[in-house]
Amino acid sequence: MEERLQKILSRAGFGSRRACEELIRQGRVAVDGQPAQLGQKADPDRDPITVDGQPIQVKKTRTYVALHKPRGVLSDEGDGTGRLTSARDLVPLPGHLFPVGRLDLRSEGLILLTDDGALTHRLTHPRFEHEKEYRALVEGLPAESTLKKWREGVFLDGRLTAPAEVAVLRREKDKTWLRIVLREGRKRQIRRVGAMLGHPVHRLIRVRIGSLRLGDLKPGEWRKLSDAEVRALRSSGATVSKSKKAPRSRRSSRAGKGTSSRRGPRKKRGRDKRKR
Repeated sequence: MEERLQKILSRAGFGSRRACEELIRQGRVAVDGQPAQLGQKADPDRDPITVDGQPIQVKKTRTYVALHKPRGVLSDEGDGTGRLTSARDLVPLPGHLFPVGRLDLRSEGLILLTDDGALTHRLTHPRFEHEKEYRALVEGLPAESTLKKWREGVFLDGRLTAPAEVAVLRREKDKTWLRIVLREGRKRQIRRVGAMLGHPVHRLIRVRIGSLRLGDLKPGEWRKLSDAEVRALRSSGATVSKSKKAPRSRRSSRAGKGTSSRRGPRKKRGRDKRKR
């Protein structure tokens, strides 16, 4: 059966559909020996599909791994120098697994590694509003007014951050542990907001992605997800309807009532003058 090429590539473990679209744009994908085009369809059971000249294999089963990424380990596959360990290096399983929910080099905690592009898209796209929970050790003792600003949102890169849950867990001398829950994932968001509000982040640990929790995994440890955990991830997050329409403007809603358009009232006022 024919499917969109990016969907086939995603199922074969080459990343999210958006990432696979980029592979096609770069000219790295071929179907039956011919360069693929964005939007093209193919049948993986009939059409030979290659990436960088190598045949792809569409897997029937998926791999889902929860990893506790240590500090100093890259979320991505590497920096090209071989000097830094990547999260993928810590999981000795075959296949192309990519990280869901990246963490910067200094941060630690839960990362999901998988070859399921559809789930990756669901967990990372902002419209599904999947929660990501963190423990952050910040400088100083944030005042309640500061925490209120953090909760309500601050401007980053010209845009207001989405509302967040921010609560004090405990204080340690001149530092404070915070529980932070986000429903968006801008680059280094927690560190940047903390610094902006005068409380730089000393340590950042992610403990939850959607319904998946870090649990008692130690840094560098990993485990496979259960079928129940995978089902929970697929069903969690906001429900988005494709048929959902944008709200109508005031003008269009008034016009839709029929008798209250602008043209009608003008004519009526004109007739009233002639009567008088």
